Amino acid sequence: MVSVLIAAIAAAQAPPTKSAVPSTRSLEQLAESGHCREALPLLKTAVARATDPETKKRLGLDGVHCGMAIHDLDTAAGFIRGLNGTFSNDPEVLYLTVHVYSDLSISASQKLMVSAPTSYQVRLLNAEALEAQGKWDDAITEYREVLKRNPNLPGIHDRVGRLLLAGPKTDANKQGARREFEEELKVDPSNAGAEYILGELARQSQQFPAAIEHFERATKLDSGFADAFIGLGRTLLEAGRNADALAPLQKAEKLRPDNPAAHLYLGTAYSRAGNKEEAKREFALHEEASAKVRQMKQEIETGVPGSQQSAEPQKAAH
Repeated sequence: MVSVLIAAIAAAQAPPTKSAVPSTRSLEQLAESGHCREALPLLKTAVARATDPETKKRLGLDGVHCGMAIHDLDTAAGFIRGLNGTFSNDPEVLYLTVHVYSDLSISASQKLMVSAPTSYQVRLLNAEALEAQGKWDDAITEYREVLKRNPNLPGIHDRVGRLLLAGPKTDANKQGARREFEEELKVDPSNAGAEYILGELARQSQQFPAAIEHFERATKLDSGFADAFIGLGRTLLEAGRNADALAPLQKAEKLRPDNPAAHLYLGTAYSRAGNKEEAKREFALHEEASAKVRQMKQEIETGVPGSQQSAEPQKAAH
């Protein structure tokens, strides 16, 4: 194995001719034999020179495994970034990506708890962990502790509000969530999501003028927020302002042509405006988009993969 190591190093240091490049097999042997510290710089060079996709992938994967083996997570992440650039949909690459970034996350959280155990960031991590475990009441308690120390920290009232809405559908939770989102906007007036949820809560209570104001602010804060345009258009319809509903719903359709709700409410707006032809077209598009959503859900539930194109998020059409 020493001869393999010497030959590989010599080849990597030589000019980049075909005969000087270490063979893929020799690099694999070097990595698999536990000589990862020696192999990593050679693997970086070999990956950069490789032209065959399969060879580039194998060398990159060896680099990831070696980096993780010697706890050099930065180097492992570098190989992962390169692999994702070329093999973004490869299952093996994606699987390793999860593990590398998971290890990076664990390593960073451990350092944080050791170096700053009393910081609000530690409580924030704990709250996020509780939230991920479904322990929402405990998570809310932790988030509130964070707010006691940092009342002007953006995003925390927003998280509490969302957790309250995810819990039992009681009037108390809705009122509590509304207060949290209102407090969030005092801290961060640019939070379009908070405006949107306040608009939806107002709409559900048939407080249409307030809902319209919130939805309008959300669309101004984020011009690509399709759900906010849908919420605005839907509320205008429910308030009887059918003509005013057309513009936001047309915008929503352009942003998210795959969203069934955009077509449904736009079709309703056209129908009430007397444009039966456009209404018919939108209702047909609603059925088509709904069918695609049902198919995707079924494929996810049954584990049957759809086409790569349909699985990837669509860009907004302009």
